[in-house]
Amino acid sequence: MSYMKNSRVKKDIAITGFMAKWYNKNSKARLSDFVKVAEIITAKTPEGSKVLEVAPGPGYLSIELAKRGFDVTGVELSADFVEIEKTNAAESNVAVNFQQGNASALPIADEAVDFIICMAAFKNFSEPQKALNEMYRVLKPQGIALVIDMNRENTSADIEETMRDFPEMKGFDRWFVKLSFKTLLKKGAYNQREFEEYISHTMFPKHEITKHGIGFHIWLYK
Repeated sequence: MSYMKNSRVKKDIAITGFMAKWYNKNSKARLSDFVKVAEIITAKTPEGSKVLEVAPGPGYLSIELAKRGFDVTGVELSADFVEIEKTNAAESNVAVNFQQGNASALPIADEAVDFIICMAAFKNFSEPQKALNEMYRVLKPQGIALVIDMNRENTSADIEETMRDFPEMKGFDRWFVKLSFKTLLKKGAYNQREFEEYISHTMFPKHEITKHGIGFHIWLYK
């Protein structure tokens, strides 16, 4: 069992302190990636809809969605990230309701949101089944959830192609991210069969899984 899998069995691990600041800095090199995801969501969701991001990290995707006229809430485990998110939103002059909470017990009312996005975080959850069930609970009827995360069966070629999307990431940071993709993050990720198994134990009546680069887009329809 990998370190990530062994750790998440015990509890959810929040990114704090120096690592939260490092993650924030390096996420700026991925802003184009967040814009692409925001465009996908915009194509599926009317302006003004209530959007929930689960585990937004530094908050750049939520901020991009708020710029597009969505009513955005972000639920993040790390208190340090929540403070970073609020600072980033203020600097971007947008309003996002960032709050601390756990993916397996979302502080959101039943049937309250139109769309849920969870990007590059699902593999970190200690209770992935509960997280999916919580997404179903808080979605409105006909709501949509999109989980974007790594595919454990991705190839070295997939990783090389993905790294080309981050030309602004240089030096040690680039080396470290690439190494993480190949080792720690990959070993902690799920394959498609495992995702299908989790979904089969939810009430989502329809889903679709498509491969993108080193990961999957997992669409869940209520």
